[in-house]
Formats: sequence, structure tokens, C-alpha cells
Amino acid sequence: MTGAHWTDRGWVRIAAPAALGVAALALWEVGVRALEIQPYLLPAPSAILAQLQAAIAGVAQAALATGRNALVGLLLGAVVAVVVAALAARVRWLDQVVAPLVAAIAVVPIVALAPVLQTMYGATSEMPRIIVVAIASFVPVFITTLRGLRQVRPVHRDLMRAYGASGWQATRMVTMPGAVPFVFAGLTIASSVAVISAIVAEYFGGLQNGLGSRIASAAAQSGYARAWAYVVAAIALGLIFYTVTLLLERLASRWARIPVG
Repeated sequence: MTGAHWTDRGWVRIAAPAALGVAALALWEVGVRALEIQPYLLPAPSAILAQLQAAIAGVAQAALATGRNALVGLLLGAVVAVVVAALAARVRWLDQVVAPLVAAIAVVPIVALAPVLQTMYGATSEMPRIIVVAIASFVPVFITTLRGLRQVRPVHRDLMRAYGASGWQATRMVTMPGAVPFVFAGLTIASSVAVISAIVAEYFGGLQNGLGSRIASAAAQSGYARAWAYVVAAIALGLIFYTVTLLLERLASRWARIPVG
């Protein structure tokens, strides 16, 4: 295929969803005005945009606070997940112990955990939100990483044994690089979950500096368009986390060349 063909196809892949988004927003605007939908039900995009422009500094500040908690919690949960998965892949009895614990963690509701942690750490601490994000991020990264660690071909293990490599040397040089795509598969899920968890955790007291608390405050004060402006910022923050994760995956894939499966 020619370069021009690929260029045209690339433009289509960008223009098609952009055009669909613009059409959806236009239909939203027309529908709200034509049906006279009240702002407390659904504000018009133009009203949301006006509020976003008027409060851009506050929106950016709130997004930064939420993003910071989401990032710290995501990194903490991901690191712990990779370490625990590596140990579980090496030690059979540990795998049997960790599996039910991970299953239990996966079903812990954020709405129940966040208030408890908020009471433990106090209203001025960001730690409850970070812990909530770390727990939510831990599960998908652990599951995919452990699956990747178990996907190494037997011929690679036999080769490392032939070279006299220890178990941890084989893990570091063969198993972990081969599991990189699986790690990033979990991170791709966790990146979005981290932002959602951080926002949900902000609904349950603590510092009123994040997107979740600002959404709740604006809605309580009947500032529905302003609340939606913070929702738009939350969507943008989630997309940023997701996009950065994909970029990091591409960079890491150049380092991890060992095939799996």
C-alpha cells in the first residue's frame, strides 16, 4: 500500500469519530432547546462550555488534585500487583493463598471502603483516596500480570536451565519481559479505573479539592451546567491517563521482544 493511502486512511480514522462527536453534540444542543429540557435534567452543551470557560482555573485545579491522587494510587497498586504476581508465579503455596484474597479485594465496594478510610485518616488527608485507587488498580494488574508470567514457552525455560540460570534470573530475564504486554493490558484497564475510583472516593468527605467533591457541590447548589463542566474535566482526565498508558505500552514493547503464547 502506498504512503498516500495510509495517510488518507489515518485521516479517516481521526475525522470519522470527530465528526460523529460533533454531530452528537449538535443533536444534544438542538434537542435540549427544542424539547425545552430543564437544566437539572440535562443542560445544553453551550451552557456547559460557558461554565467551563468561566471556571477554567478551578476546573484545572480540581483535575490536578484528582489526577495526582489517581496517579499515586495507580503506581502504588501497579507496583504491588507486579511484585505479588511475580512471587505468586514462583511460589505455589503463595499463589493458593493470594488467589482468594484477590477475589475478595475485587468485590470490595468503593462506596463502603472510602468512608471507613476517611474516618481512619481524618478529613485533611489524601491517603484514603490514594488507598482506594491503589486497591482498585491492584486487581486488574495482578490478574493480567500473573497470566502473562504463566505464558512463557517451555523452550525458553529449558534454555535458561541449560545456561544454569537461577529461578529469579529466569524470571528477570525471560518471564518478566515476556509478561510486559500482559502488564500493560492490566494497566490499560487500571488507568481508567484509577480516575473513576479517585472521583468516587471524593464524594465521601475529606478535602473539597477534587473533581468528585466539586461535582457534588455544584449539583447541590443547583449549578448543573457547572457540575457537567467538572464531568467534562473528569472525562478528559480519564482519556489522558488512558492515552499515556498506551504510549508507554508502545515504548515498552520495543524493549520486550520475547514472544509469548
